[in-house]
Amino acid sequence: MPAEKRLAKLLRIRKKMKKKKPEFKRQEGYRYKRLKGAWRKPRGRHSKLRKSEKARGKKPSVGYRSPAAVRGLTKQGYKPVLVSNKHDLGKMDREKEAIVISSDVGKKKKMEIILEAEKMQIKILNAYKFKLPNPK
Repeated sequence: MPAEKRLAKLLRIRKKMKKKKPEFKRQEGYRYKRLKGAWRKPRGRHSKLRKSEKARGKKPSVGYRSPAAVRGLTKQGYKPVLVSNKHDLGKMDREKEAIVISSDVGKKKKMEIILEAEKMQIKILNAYKFKLPNPK
């Protein structure tokens, strides 16, 4: 099986797996305002969730992990690469990688990076945040 077809198949599998994956909620996070819903490992001696009793919610485990070949890739199958200047674009493989412009880059340099990436036909993952000025 060619690499592209295999990658596409694994991306579809990952998508199906993510649909089935439950939301992992913090134990009794619903009870108190000060507790957020974000996952925290249950540590209590008598904790029912730690003991994995039924109807107490699900715990994160290895079985929910996505296939190793597509782990860390975007939905389209690109590997995100953080870019902070236009010289970083020269090292890119545009078929497999897409850029994410660093948040600490100023507006002027962002425009340069975007224009350079468009010339080189490199996909930009967070370009929606930046608007190019209208040419006169």
